Amino acid sequence: MKICLLDPGIENNIGQPSSNLGDLIIQEAVERELNKIFGSKNFIKFSTHAALTKQEIELIRNDCFLTLVGGSNLLSSNMNEYRQWKIGLKTAFQLKKAILLGVGWWQYQDSPNLYTQILLKTTLARKGIHSVRDSYTKDKLQQIGIKNVLNTGCPTMWQLAAIHPENFPVAKSDNILLMLTDYNKDIQLDKKMLKLLFSKYEKIYFWPQGRHDAKYISELISELKSPVIILEESLASLDQFIHSGISFDYIGTRLHGGIKCLCAKKRALILEIDNRAKEIARDTQLPTTERANLEYISKWIDGSSFPNIKLDLAAIEQWKNQFLNLIKIDSQVENCLVKN
Repeated sequence: MKICLLDPGIENNIGQPSSNLGDLIIQEAVERELNKIFGSKNFIKFSTHAALTKQEIELIRNDCFLTLVGGSNLLSSNMNEYRQWKIGLKTAFQLKKAILLGVGWWQYQDSPNLYTQILLKTTLARKGIHSVRDSYTKDKLQQIGIKNVLNTGCPTMWQLAAIHPENFPVAKSDNILLMLTDYNKDIQLDKKMLKLLFSKYEKIYFWPQGRHDAKYISELISELKSPVIILEESLASLDQFIHSGISFDYIGTRLHGGIKCLCAKKRALILEIDNRAKEIARDTQLPTTERANLEYISKWIDGSSFPNIKLDLAAIEQWKNQFLNLIKIDSQVENCLVKN
């Protein structure tokens, strides 16, 4: 028997990677944590960005003993209109009940509408424990009667629990790694921030996490007539830069790019542009600030305190431990099949 992973890291069900490389950072963390739990179990992966076909649903129903939903801001109050997770009522009734891992709520919204309530109550397992990335998402689910939920934080952050605060640098580095979000532009504010960064750092590097991020930074620097080194749009490029030995801090609006830098013990400040960074910071003390707070950004650049990330390790372990009996049962079934 296999495990089905509904994965935001793939664009479609022919295996094309998501165009938002932040989804790949989430995918990397989800796979790392699931491999710790299930070892070498076989996973069948399907995209959350694409609707499941009849054949794919049958494959999940017949071949998988567990369905997991791996991260990203897939939930919203109007899932009949905003469908980050491409699932409808018909599919919800056909699928085995799914368990969430580090899933979040899209934007600040009113209470979930009736369609969303029915969809989520049908889709999500009533038994078992769901993992969400912040208290806001937990509260939204509890509003509609889904109580079996723990706030574990995003799995991209779980590695931070092993890093002592004093292991992070607090002094300014020589260079800055900047990330901006193509669909959430503030041209005048971002120009002011770029001027600030040029005044503080020797070089500005830019990593495009989203499809049009590189185009946006190119437009900004063409007007400022200042050089920015734009890295290749790939996760491998970010990994290579992080481990290149170049001295750098991170500042940017891209949440998961910033978390990945933190996990590499780099100094990082994430700029809040929606509920994601703000709510995670409220729960975990992730280093963030409002995007427009240039005064704080300037002071942080000159020197910061040690980040004191707080994760609910008991909740994380409780979510993980729920699968121990399933693993034992599946192992016993496999042993019987081998013997017979």
